[in-house]
Amino acid sequence: MTDVRQLLTSLQFADSAFPSGFYTMSHSLEGYSQAHLVGRDGVQQLLGDLLLHAVGPSDATALATAHRAAAGGDVDRVQEVDQLLFASKLNAEMRTASVRSGHQLIDLGAELIDQPLLAEYRERVRLRSTPGCQPVAAAAVYAANGVDTRHAVAADLFAFSASFVGAALRLRLTDHRQAQAVLLATAGVIEQVTDAALGRDLADLGGCAPMSDVMSARHERAETRLFAS
Repeated sequence: MTDVRQLLTSLQFADSAFPSGFYTMSHSLEGYSQAHLVGRDGVQQLLGDLLLHAVGPSDATALATAHRAAAGGDVDRVQEVDQLLFASKLNAEMRTASVRSGHQLIDLGAELIDQPLLAEYRERVRLRSTPGCQPVAAAAVYAANGVDTRHAVAADLFAFSASFVGAALRLRLTDHRQAQAVLLATAGVIEQVTDAALGRDLADLGGCAPMSDVMSARHERAETRLFAS
């Protein structure tokens, strides 16, 4: 696949218009907001910390490993990564949000692309043989489209960042102009996290962001919620 086709495919699947439900999540930001632990000046720092210490070591690492397996036609390895990632998510809300988005992504992805591994993985998700976490579903879809591993990881990290900043907008923690400044400033972190994920072994999968887990757990019991996570 040409660089332009890879770019266009990455833009399509990372876009907020793609109906995976990914942009219904705040990725624990709403919990932080409800606890008054983040303000307008803290959104960029929190996003960077989550990318470096939570999303990168967990979701991005799983995506990179699953993508290589999918590109090589090894669906059993894809399933292994999926199950390990699901087990590494410590609270119910994050697990539920990930598989809900993953199911939507793999279902539509397999409908749009006729590719054997993608079809087999969707069937295993349907039969509940594997959970279908969003990063692993993304890996299978990107691989089926010929997008290379680096592009796939970077695109998914950008989608996470755009979703996070979009949540900050709706929570009135930023405005449209500052949101774009945050995304631009985060590009270097995304590149750093992408490189780290590509070099990380599956045995090292697992983020460490205890406060994010606490905020997500509190969010599960909140009386009012704008977001799924």
